[in-house]
Amino acid sequence: MKIKNNTEITPRLTGRRTFGIRTAVESLALGRIGVTPGNASRRALTGCTTVQLLAVLVAAGTLVGATAFAQSAKEIRGASPYVPIENEPAPKLIVDPPLPDLLDQGVVWIQYRTENVHIIPVFGKGALNASPRVGHLHVHVDDLPWWWADASDSNTIDIAGLPVGQHKVRIELVDGNHHIIPGQTKTVTFRLPVALRHE
Repeated sequence: MKIKNNTEITPRLTGRRTFGIRTAVESLALGRIGVTPGNASRRALTGCTTVQLLAVLVAAGTLVGATAFAQSAKEIRGASPYVPIENEPAPKLIVDPPLPDLLDQGVVWIQYRTENVHIIPVFGKGALNASPRVGHLHVHVDDLPWWWADASDSNTIDIAGLPVGQHKVRIELVDGNHHIIPGQTKTVTFRLPVALRHE
């Protein structure tokens, strides 16, 4: 059915004819997305344009929603190193068991991470007053009388050349003056099934 200016009226699913479409089309579509009544090719373009416009609006809404829930750099990385931290939380050392696949090759890789302390090569009395807090690790193997310091923050302690058998590695989180931070000593035990071959 057509009315003035050749604008078609489409029936609803109920079977009734829809009246007042000319007004709706003129107010919503004619001036805003370029619909010209009476021209079938432009009406088809209007449907396509409407779908495209709807897609753009949905994408924009999704982007705005995602941005609203995005975490800030401070939430992910922590406080800026330029700003002293008052009442800094206690430091924490987390240590994983050695990677099992490498034990079968005679290599010991122990991954670790720290919280509320930066592992860097800063030592001495002055390091005790640094903010954010700084420190490093002491690594002991099998209760031997010697140990080594690791200030690289490589995330992995790498040991090779141990004999076959049971072993123990003790890792201590220490401050810049080599004092153990209370409660932050972790020990891992493991069995090395083979010795590393040097070729």
